[in-house]
Amino acid sequence: MKLHALSNTVRRPVRKRVGRGDGSGSGRTAGRGEKGAKARSGTRYRPHFEGGQIPLFRRLPKRGFDNPNHTTYEVVNVEYLEANFQTGTQVDKQALKNLGFISRLDLPLKVLGDGELTKALSVHAEKFSANARRKIEAAGGACHTL
Repeated sequence: MKLHALSNTVRRPVRKRVGRGDGSGSGRTAGRGEKGAKARSGTRYRPHFEGGQIPLFRRLPKRGFDNPNHTTYEVVNVEYLEANFQTGTQVDKQALKNLGFISRLDLPLKVLGDGELTKALSVHAEKFSANARRKIEAAGGACHTL
């Protein structure tokens, strides 16, 4: 194979050559219209630019508060533990991730008390709701706080 024998397999549109005289159809202003920022080179409008009018995000009032100390938890209800684990099983973050109940191992896990639990499970998590702790221990299981 030689370099001169290579050809491109992808069809690309032919580049429009502008500013080549009035007879070409895109001469003089080169398809940019008359004056203004869009007729100049090196300019761009940011997204949602409204032509100098106060933009929507500045017209609307600020609402709410983002707490920098907020902790986000991966949460699991005891009804899912009942349905997916056998009696005497150790339930931890890795086991829950393998089943697809949580997606991230780097976030703390919190077990919530929605549903019923009849199996004795050993559950390892960073936090338990009072209702979840009561149900796990009533079923003969154990809550291990990490």
